[in-house]
Amino acid sequence: MAEQAPVIEKKDPTAGVLTALQEKFGDAVRVDDREGYSGIIVAGDKLVEVATALRDDLGYNYLASASAVDYLGKGDHLEMVYHLANVDAVGNNLVVKAQTPRDVATLPSVVPVWPGADFQEREAYDLMGITFEGHPYLKRILMWEGFAGHPLRKDWHEAYYEQDQKPFDSRWPEGDVWRSEQKNVYGKNVKYPDGFTLDDYEAQAERVIYEGMDLGVDVRNGIAADTVIVSMGPQHPSTHGVFRMVVTLDGETIVKLRPVMGYLHRNHEKIGERNTWIGNMPFTDRLDYFCSLHNNFGYALAVEQLLAMGKRYEAPTYRAEVIRVLMAELTRILNHLVAIGFLLNDLGAYFTPLMYAIVERELILDFFEAVTGSRMMCNYFRFGGVAYDLPERMITTALAEDVNQRVRDMDTMQYLRQLITERLPKAVEQTDKLLTQNEIITNRAIDVGVLTREDAIAYSAAGPVLRASGVAYDLRRSDPYSIYPDLNFDVAVRKHGDIYDRFLIRLDEMRESLKILKQILPLLAETAGQPFFAGRATHTVKTPVGESYGHSENPKGELGYYVVSDGGGNPWRYHVRAPSFINLTALDKMCQGHKVADVVGILGSIDIVLGELDR
Repeated sequence: MAEQAPVIEKKDPTAGVLTALQEKFGDAVRVDDREGYSGIIVAGDKLVEVATALRDDLGYNYLASASAVDYLGKGDHLEMVYHLANVDAVGNNLVVKAQTPRDVATLPSVVPVWPGADFQEREAYDLMGITFEGHPYLKRILMWEGFAGHPLRKDWHEAYYEQDQKPFDSRWPEGDVWRSEQKNVYGKNVKYPDGFTLDDYEAQAERVIYEGMDLGVDVRNGIAADTVIVSMGPQHPSTHGVFRMVVTLDGETIVKLRPVMGYLHRNHEKIGERNTWIGNMPFTDRLDYFCSLHNNFGYALAVEQLLAMGKRYEAPTYRAEVIRVLMAELTRILNHLVAIGFLLNDLGAYFTPLMYAIVERELILDFFEAVTGSRMMCNYFRFGGVAYDLPERMITTALAEDVNQRVRDMDTMQYLRQLITERLPKAVEQTDKLLTQNEIITNRAIDVGVLTREDAIAYSAAGPVLRASGVAYDLRRSDPYSIYPDLNFDVAVRKHGDIYDRFLIRLDEMRESLKILKQILPLLAETAGQPFFAGRATHTVKTPVGESYGHSENPKGELGYYVVSDGGGNPWRYHVRAPSFINLTALDKMCQGHKVADVVGILGSIDIVLGELDR
């Protein structure tokens, strides 16, 4: 029998919260007693009052995630699911829900209570069609204004629609494969709303983007002052992909900034609801493509929570958890090195610092490739463990026609020891030595893009952005998972919340990751030869009925997966809480009063990836 990792007991605060709320709100608050579900359900007309009480009286000051679910044929309602936390407490996460009919889907906005709900409610409005009364700017966010329908609803089908769930009948089991586009006549690959014609069509998208951006003439102290609107992106070298910012300027000073996104949106979650459970694992690689192994981690945790509700679940083995943490912390270092390199690009040190970072990143990717078979799209985690054990040797064989290819054949553990104890520590200290006191960096980063502690919490910032503002909230400690409770490390915190502290916090976190990795090395030796996967490997997984929220401390912040199962082999709901997406909620706040040149640096200090942002 393989040694299994210890089970972490987590307290459920629902009973205590329910009692406190029912004393004040009575039957407007009830427990969610559906099989496999947890948390409380709040009447829609009392949602804002209950949310205010949760924040002010019970300490739930942080909205981690807001997800919408379509229960077509299973109650025929839409449901908003809010995952709440107290950033100053450990393991008291709460689930709150509100339901609304599908035909008239309306709920009050909780943005006045938790401003971090802003983009998340817009996403639910855009993709699920829930109208949030009182939202300050309820417009589409991933699709364009004027798009017909709400793509995440269960009854919405695209032009190339085949079936709701995989494997499609056209692929399995006979193997007589055809694809829907083969049977779609050319020109019929787009669906238009009923009655749509081009005769009276007027594009709405651009007009809506510029609404409320204060273009015009203002008179101050008897002098007329013009404000202008500038569109930065989506084809801009410093927006880190096809991302756009519409900025209102008073001279060179930013008055208002509106992020515009969705140019890379491919309805990742709809794809996820058609895939099998295990079939989603390689799709998580494509979210934050710098951190595929961390993306795997959060999704594995979510599905394992569902599987744990069943009778035959076997938790991951101890060796599997050791390997998981190894991969996660190497990924954190990889991400932070490159994030600092790109930030320096944005501040004007074009490519030289980034090249230094990429050299070290390549060494980590060499290890990932030796273990998983891929450098970036690793598809390595499995429910119950990992796909492969570490190889005894890292071997590269030169191709006959490529005389310049370097041949490697070395002991894997020796390579890891050198990487973790020698090469990476030197790289971190070199980065610190070359950059931290650089006059250009200090002038452009100190007191620029400040996000206060209170605003960071209110806007649901996560990861280095949150901790650089003085909030010691790290899921590895605040809601521990895997073997992190057994490891000795500190939660890195800075106090000023500016670009400079967001740079420094990543140096701090790399040092803490190295501290963790040095503890992992002897654990790898102790568990050598032990199973890396619990139970029997299967190609299909069926989960018990219920819901779960699996989240991990991704290098960019909390990466969460909210999944709902109806007992089948495919997710009924699959939602990604993407830190790149939610961390941008505070971008306007961080940029106001600064200059155009500062915007690029502020955005770079957040560290976004468009694959995760747009999904």
